[in-house]
This record gives sequence, structure tokens and C-alpha cells, in this order.
Amino acid sequence: MDFHELQKTRVADLREMAKEKCPDVKGVIGLRKDELVDLLAQRLHIERPHRHIEPGLGKRAIKAEIRRLKVARLDALTSGDREALQAARKAIHRRKRKLRRLASSR
Repeated sequence: MDFHELQKTRVADLREMAKEKCPDVKGVIGLRKDELVDLLAQRLHIERPHRHIEPGLGKRAIKAEIRRLKVARLDALTSGDREALQAARKAIHRRKRKLRRLASSR
């Protein structure tokens, strides 16, 4: 069994496996799926695969882009251009979400 198969397994089955493989761990019922997968992977000596991040998707580049978009948002706000304002706000939102996803994947 590899890490990918563990992630695809149902939570109920993961709990049963955890009860069998890890009898010393208390509170298996209260664990979330990602916690169960990590616990079982650790106990079964299954290596977690590394995520490959696209080049150029660094935190610095995204933050610089957000700063540039904030200037564009301010310009659109002062000029009264609603479409440009909405586009800038949406772009900022997307970049922030990308940044959060990058931070949580590491």
C-alpha cells in the first residue's frame, strides 16, 4: 500500500486499520482523515510523496504581484473605474488564495 492508496481509502476503513495497526494510540475515532493517513503512513513506514511546485511560483513573486495589483486597485478606485477596480480585487483575491495553497502544501 502506498500513500496515494491511503488517501483514497474511506475514513471508516482508515479507523479500522488504525485500531489494528496502532493499538497504543487512543482517540482514533476523533481523528480527521488527514491525521489518520499521516498516522498510518508513519506506522507502516510509507513515505509521503513530495509535491512538485512549478518554477516561478515563489512566495516573493506572488507577494510582489499582489503589491502591484494593490497599486492598480488604488488607481482604479481614485479614477472611479468600476470594472478595473473589480478586476484588480479579483486578481488580488486569486493571488492570495494561491499563496495560501502554496503555504499549506509545504
